[in-house]
Amino acid sequence: MSDLIQKPAREVVRLLREGTETPTSVLEALRRHVAEADRQVNALPIQFFDAAAERAARLEAEIPDPAGRGLLAGLPVAVKDYNDVAGQRTTHGSPLFADHVATRSDAMVSVLENNGGIPYAKSNVPEFAGGHTYNTLFGPSRNPWNLDRSVGGSSGGSAAALASGSAWLATGNDLGGSLRTPSGYNATVGLRPTPGRIPRRRPAIPFDPLWVEGPMARNVGDVALMLDAMVGHDLHDPLTKPERPRSFLERLTTFDPPARVGFSPDLGCLPVEPAMRRVCGDAMKHFDALGADVVTDCPDFTGAYDAFQALRSHLVAAVHGGLLAEHRGAIKPDIVWNIERGLTQSTETLLSAERVRGQLFHEIADYFETHDLLVIPSAPLDPFPAEWTYPERIDGVESRTYIDWIAITFCVSLTGCPVVALPCGFSDAGLPVGLQLVGAPGQEARLLAHAQMFESSVGVAASLPIVPRRPEVATS
Repeated sequence: MSDLIQKPAREVVRLLREGTETPTSVLEALRRHVAEADRQVNALPIQFFDAAAERAARLEAEIPDPAGRGLLAGLPVAVKDYNDVAGQRTTHGSPLFADHVATRSDAMVSVLENNGGIPYAKSNVPEFAGGHTYNTLFGPSRNPWNLDRSVGGSSGGSAAALASGSAWLATGNDLGGSLRTPSGYNATVGLRPTPGRIPRRRPAIPFDPLWVEGPMARNVGDVALMLDAMVGHDLHDPLTKPERPRSFLERLTTFDPPARVGFSPDLGCLPVEPAMRRVCGDAMKHFDALGADVVTDCPDFTGAYDAFQALRSHLVAAVHGGLLAEHRGAIKPDIVWNIERGLTQSTETLLSAERVRGQLFHEIADYFETHDLLVIPSAPLDPFPAEWTYPERIDGVESRTYIDWIAITFCVSLTGCPVVALPCGFSDAGLPVGLQLVGAPGQEARLLAHAQMFESSVGVAASLPIVPRRPEVATS
């Protein structure tokens, strides 16, 4: 693994701005690394390095001054295969869209490109949605820490590419935990921002706040850099705002440590394996070391599980329901079930879900009047075998649906809060364990600052990227 591949994104951007490296040289270094590493990990099944090289050459020719090439200065960026890059395939992991080629980049990707990012590959995803990254087009992505294990999902390809050095920055999106679970499973960092912070791809349900786009990287500082390069306003996304916030990267060192931190291993209502409870609980010592008052409490999440399932089914049916009549046999059965649930659930089910979401929002607002952070695990169990469809049982409790096992993340989606997912240690099997750091709505800058303090104390980020490991040589 070359020295350049191992450097943080911020350092590579510095070299690009100084002219020590060029967009072309950085892209070629990445091309060589991906050719080796991704044969094992399968994080980036759609690659278009030649098109990226043409874009890099144009950037160099049109803007001769390296310092004027935008926030990312020509840095390559991996894009999740739910998002459009002009001239490239967007498959959604589905045979129905295997040959679909986007005519233009979507809103979020366009903002990154305008800020000097160069897309070069698409990261693997589950078909349409889900917590485990596999599909019939490209197969499963594999966890670089143990190639037999899941990378999580649905931004699993992005997280695995980051962990294995095949990306410095990668896009993710998050409905029920899609960038948080993979960040925990791969020892990377992801941010689910406040809705409206980043423009979405011409949303079919424009006013829905559950689905957001977000940055993913190997460390908190690089996530802050990428967030700066993703923030924007788009007329097709009514949740976005024209006003641009101050730089999140520049504000990383402007906040005091958190004074009061709440920890819950299970949100008071969910099954979590004992080993995960132990590792996550032990990690709270890092907040102790920062001088925080660590307490074991959290808002009341009663009813959140059912509310999210109802609201998610409603959204999935609204977006994909039209596919069932003609293409039912070509759609993954779990997605068919989810669409049908949305089409058939009662009005009272939706009304109850909205009432629960409203009550939880007010609960969380009250909570952050006395707490700086809410901290919970990013997954209830270790990364599971990549061949599974989903974990069927957690701490003795049987899963009723294919997304039950990510309830620890999807319940938090209802709050509208920004969430940073990052590593906090390792399990007895040597696999990464992650935490979700939840902050008050709209407070990404403070949240990222607190996350960087925690990250510095934990020390896992310094180990990335890693060489993909076969199970027999995985760290224990």
